[in-house]
Amino acid sequence: MEIEGEIEDIIYQNETNSYVVANFGLEDEIITIVGYLPFINVGDTLKLYGKYVEHKDYGRQFKVDTFEKLMPKTLSSLQRYLASGSIKGVGEATSKRIVDKFKEETIHVLKYEPEKLATIKGISEKKAQEISESFIENFEMWQIVGFLERFGLGAEHAKKVYKQFGMQAIEQIESNPYLLLDIARGVDFKQIDKMALDLGFDVENHKRVESGIKYGLIRITYNGHCCTLKENLILFVKNLLNVSEDIINNCIIDLKAKEEIFVEKRNENEEWVYLTDYYKTELSIVARITNLNSAKNYKKISNIEKELKKAEEKIDIELSDKQREAIKLINENNVIIITGGPGTGKTTIIKTIIDIYEERENKVVLCAPTGRAAKKMTETTGKEASTLHRLLEIGKIDDDDFMKDYNYDGTPIDADVIIVDELSMVDMFLMNYLLKCIYKGTKLILVGDSDQLPSVGPGSVLKDLILSKKITTVHLDKIFRQAAKSKIILNAHRVNSGDSFLPKEEQKGLNEDFFFIEENNQEIMLNQVISLCTGRLKRYGNYDFFKNIQVLTPTKKGILGTKELNKLLQENLNPNNGTLKEKSANGAIYRVGDRVMQVKNNYDMYWEKDIEKKEYGSGVFNGETGTIINVNNTEKTVEVQFDDDKICWYEFSELEQIEHSYSITIHKAQRK
Repeated sequence: MEIEGEIEDIIYQNETNSYVVANFGLEDEIITIVGYLPFINVGDTLKLYGKYVEHKDYGRQFKVDTFEKLMPKTLSSLQRYLASGSIKGVGEATSKRIVDKFKEETIHVLKYEPEKLATIKGISEKKAQEISESFIENFEMWQIVGFLERFGLGAEHAKKVYKQFGMQAIEQIESNPYLLLDIARGVDFKQIDKMALDLGFDVENHKRVESGIKYGLIRITYNGHCCTLKENLILFVKNLLNVSEDIINNCIIDLKAKEEIFVEKRNENEEWVYLTDYYKTELSIVARITNLNSAKNYKKISNIEKELKKAEEKIDIELSDKQREAIKLINENNVIIITGGPGTGKTTIIKTIIDIYEERENKVVLCAPTGRAAKKMTETTGKEASTLHRLLEIGKIDDDDFMKDYNYDGTPIDADVIIVDELSMVDMFLMNYLLKCIYKGTKLILVGDSDQLPSVGPGSVLKDLILSKKITTVHLDKIFRQAAKSKIILNAHRVNSGDSFLPKEEQKGLNEDFFFIEENNQEIMLNQVISLCTGRLKRYGNYDFFKNIQVLTPTKKGILGTKELNKLLQENLNPNNGTLKEKSANGAIYRVGDRVMQVKNNYDMYWEKDIEKKEYGSGVFNGETGTIINVNNTEKTVEVQFDDDKICWYEFSELEQIEHSYSITIHKAQRK
């Protein structure tokens, strides 16, 4: 439906993605509107397209799909608009003088006869021209919103496009649609390519081929790579665009000359191709971590042995020689890596460091890449840990600034010692942004297991740092006595060493925390999983599936893949009893009570939590898990409450962003 009215008050406005909560005046009532509304201000008259939704806490709201900015229809609304601050050089008093003088002719004068404004006291001819230009520009900007819809891009991208191209945006994109690939993430290359060909672009047009090369380099990053062999890139582009190898090679040379890509020779016969931002990010990580490590060691403790003894007495532990060595090396270095498998004492080192440095009134900050890892860190150390995204306020910055290595510096972290756990999950961009936010003189302790799977995002930060041998690294390999009682830990180390699981005769006296059920028949294996999840494990503990159990599998496909397992587990654990609301989409049924996981980073996803504090924000990240708490078939939304209590609303058209998480792949498990 469509409605017309005026922005009365802006309650919340995200400056990065233009998500707005505002009071909107209709003829006979004031309503709340929510949605992506770039370029709007108090006093704007808008035509909104969307629908009414019912928010469980805030009541009836109008959710905006798209909008048009209209000329104010009354003199009072025109005066409020001119006084809103959106028109350069016009405030409350000036807006009143303009409207009082020109009345119904005001808009005509502003657009076509700005020289008449100079007849008003306080407005010079120069200022009159500036007011007119600002007024016209303000009303033309919204046209970008409508134009982008042709490319399947929402209003949230409009500010990026305007920031890049200004008032010539539409003209420039029509002359070269491939420009959108450099501006908006997630653009469908095939859609843009078809539009360009329809506009008359030649198949061998260099702009088309160059865009195909960059698209190929973007695609490889989805699999965690930063670069690719030149010969593989050429083959991909050749198949994508149906063009000759000679043209591709020429375009690679041109892109290299324009510094949009970087070609690195690693030996006589190998050439690796990067998008320049990825290459710069690698260089930036090297430079920043080297500078941080080589800075003066302001936090060095002169009598570390004494402090170690005090800490051991206070927290009632006896450190091993390797742990003592690790803490001494932390004291000697600004940057250090602590690596080792489960049960090797990494947490004990962290707890000791916290005690030693907080005793000296140093501020220690704990963080981890995922919500679950941060929660576990809090539980094991007794000190609050946050996610890296929250610590670095990544949800509040533009995705382009996060992904690109320009002179964009983050908010400095107020800390003397920063401890990052589970570093194997951290990709290159997150690592680079973290380093941008650390003061020289701050100690950085990087903790992780290099034998874990690499990060889902591009780069293998922990493993590469260790292999470089440029950062002091402590390898913990001794399994402590308490941890050695766990069959999980012992078997994990055996697998890493290339051995099979413990023989049964060696398992006596160990915790019943690991069971290996040997079975080759897939149907029987499936029945075993269902049996374990629906009550069988209660013999070994009060395990509730939704609180304590997670099914992991190596693959998405097949009878034992996530898709089939999720369907069967949903049927057995959350069947529809006739009262649960649900929605079918993407080959799955999304039902109230289902466990789900966000499967892509969405920096723009709006969320709310803690109604009393009125906490709003944006950003839901790959691997975050939650529960469906409502399905509204009237408003076509699915409401999800995530494990950190934030609540998000997904349009039915957005459900590809979430998947059931009764069963998840092993790779996804590390993001959880």
